[in-house]
Amino acid sequence: MSTLAQVQAAAKAGQIMPSTAENIAAFLAAGLPVWAVESIDELITKSAWGELNDRFYRYLEFGTGGMRGRTIGVVTAAAETGQRDAAGSPEHAAIGSNLLNDFTLSRAVIGLFRYTQKHLGRQGVSAKPRLVIACDVRHFSRHFCELAASTWTKLGGEAFIFDGPRPTPQLSYSVRWLKAHAGVVITASHNPPHDNGFKAYFDDGAQVVPPHDTGIVAEVNAVPLAELGAFLAIDLAGVTTLGRDADDAYLQVAAQAAIDHDVLKQTKLKIAFTNIHATGSVHSIPLLIHAGCDVHPVKEQLVFDANFPTVKSANPENAAALALAVALAEREACDVVLATDPDADRMGVAVRNRAGKMELLTGNQIGALLADYRLTKYKELGWIPAAGSDRACLVKTFVTSQLQDAIGRAHGVKVVNTLTGFKWIAAKMRGYEQQLLAAMPAGFDYERLALRERARLLMQHSTFYAFGTEESYGYLPNDFVRDKDGNAACLMFAELCAWVKSRGLTVPEYLDEIFVRCGFYLEGVINLYYEGASGNAKIKRILDTYRASPPQRFGDVAVAKFQDFGREDIRDSDGELIPKQDLYLVTLANGYSFAARGSGTEPKMKFYLFAHEKVASVAELPAIKANVRATLDGLSNLIEADAKIRAEG
Repeated sequence: MSTLAQVQAAAKAGQIMPSTAENIAAFLAAGLPVWAVESIDELITKSAWGELNDRFYRYLEFGTGGMRGRTIGVVTAAAETGQRDAAGSPEHAAIGSNLLNDFTLSRAVIGLFRYTQKHLGRQGVSAKPRLVIACDVRHFSRHFCELAASTWTKLGGEAFIFDGPRPTPQLSYSVRWLKAHAGVVITASHNPPHDNGFKAYFDDGAQVVPPHDTGIVAEVNAVPLAELGAFLAIDLAGVTTLGRDADDAYLQVAAQAAIDHDVLKQTKLKIAFTNIHATGSVHSIPLLIHAGCDVHPVKEQLVFDANFPTVKSANPENAAALALAVALAEREACDVVLATDPDADRMGVAVRNRAGKMELLTGNQIGALLADYRLTKYKELGWIPAAGSDRACLVKTFVTSQLQDAIGRAHGVKVVNTLTGFKWIAAKMRGYEQQLLAAMPAGFDYERLALRERARLLMQHSTFYAFGTEESYGYLPNDFVRDKDGNAACLMFAELCAWVKSRGLTVPEYLDEIFVRCGFYLEGVINLYYEGASGNAKIKRILDTYRASPPQRFGDVAVAKFQDFGREDIRDSDGELIPKQDLYLVTLANGYSFAARGSGTEPKMKFYLFAHEKVASVAELPAIKANVRATLDGLSNLIEADAKIRAEG
């Protein structure tokens, strides 16, 4: 029986979904390489129907961060594993329409090229579409980078790649620096080692947003599988490799994340740093050293390694990922631990408390500290009036701590909330830039403006972006880069630590100062992981039932307000309409609240919990913290139990 006949028989027997059979048939008809057909045959022989379902039940989709997926299957086939390379990567990325592999990646690049070409035509631009591509250290990252560049040039465009792994924020800046029309980063951020991803950027250096994202998806979906064979052989003859000048250009703008250079040089902050086997070491270490810091890297984690062998998860928000750095900090009496994720767009920290112990901070706490410090410094420098101004703003996501809203109010600046994903924060920056450009004479060059002059003109004609952050450990100091920047975040947080140390305080004590001024805020998160086709259905059931029958109460606490961002017209602080999305914001009668959404980058359902209480004095804080935490923990248990019931239908 042929492979196709076996697939059709499995679908008839209910062993695989109809969509799985349809997608496998389409791949087989497209003339797959021998190893790919052999891999499908092997999985059929193993009766790995669940694996085939997960691999083929759909085509890999763009989410809030582009697209991410497995490159190595749960059940592997010998034909795709082949001869592993020196890094331990299989010979081929696993076959499947729902996986990231040569086929889905080439299809994405072709779709991106065609959309970009059409967009340039609509703008009356005749230039060749220009693409910049960066990659991290993951399995197949370099291969996918070169395949994307080769595909782009075969289509008639110009492609630029780096000579090795580079961080996401550098790609964001390089798109603007090279005046490129699009950019791509090959990364899955902090996902497990078996994953990789494709992040698409547009000409402003930010990840794509409407209408570009939906336009690109439409072009990708229109690419016939039969076209892909012509692009699978890599040819780098027409590809430009970027040199040291690209690194120097990025480092120059990343260094501007520091506001007070003197406090760093005078304090001589001692830092334990880890890049967790990935790209953060390329720029974070030189940035910190040049600023005057005493940097102690975690040697065991300096080497690039796609398997992230010293950690269970390469996510700097997890305590275990920082364990080696914390141990180093204890041995060397360091002031702070700084850690970046694989593509160096996120940063986690541990700080020394008054008892002398290292204490991890959450992404919400880090963002709040940076927001308050930077607004304070901008006021000291006269960039922002002492009383504040609605022409200066903090930009954050709806699922980020409401403490930052309170900090903005306390400083008298505007706080703009966006949908989840840093691309929405970048979209606000682009809007402020365009508003300024509309007020300037022809030939005005925004890119050449120093940060101080940008701030002055934006305050006069538009809105000055003072700081942006999201709860998932992403921070951005200014608009030179249009995605979160872990390298700049390391420098920003080092400066904050030096300033706090110069005052004779610890970072947790500074955070308590903010709590006394703005109120105590605490956050929680629930992650419900549901993998594969069946998991996707469970996430959909939770989202659908929240819309069809919103929760009425949790325990003895009633729901006071339910906002459906997918159905209601909701506007931000600038009066702009928030794009529709399956996001729900639930406010309870006790003033606590939570948000519910499906992750755009991982197979999980996420709930973000928010609590706050007023604080009259530092003496009250310990009791308030304990009471709020206990209440939030109880609420978390109820929300999770309700979600699990909804998931099962």
